[in-house]
Amino acid sequence: MSLIAVTVIGHDRPGIIAEATSALAELGINLEDSTMTRLRGHFAMMLLCEGDTTVSQVERALGDLAADGTLQVSAREVDRDEPGTSSGRPYVLTVHGGDRLGIVSAVTSVLARAGGNITDLTTRLTNDLYMVVAEVDLPVDADESVLAAELTAIGRQLGIDVALRAQETDVL
Repeated sequence: MSLIAVTVIGHDRPGIIAEATSALAELGINLEDSTMTRLRGHFAMMLLCEGDTTVSQVERALGDLAADGTLQVSAREVDRDEPGTSSGRPYVLTVHGGDRLGIVSAVTSVLARAGGNITDLTTRLTNDLYMVVAEVDLPVDADESVLAAELTAIGRQLGIDVALRAQETDVL
């Protein structure tokens, strides 16, 4: 069984997800993990799929998506990393403020120096308001109060509000 990463990027339109996942299901590929977003009219999707198939078979099956030239589709086999349980503590970082150069770089650098691993990141610009939401795993020995103070200081320098809070755990 192969683990294949599929990316679809291009101009957004209705039906992209339905078409892509239908083609993969017809090929007998199981969709394991996925993420999708729309960025100012552009579509971006990443899928991790498992099946008894090859990369070229996947690309052929998804060929109709890219036929009109508005989407780019790629597939590649990836190593099978076992999903691990994080030894860190989950947090959510939020940023709100006026848009300016370097916001993401500044706050993520603070997290990286503390050994934080960003597991999800979303940014959004609406008019002049810039927003960042990041899920972060922090090492168990990270000092939350020191990290929060560093993030607050960066926020003051950039004229933005920065908050770090423990993430609520969801029960599935």
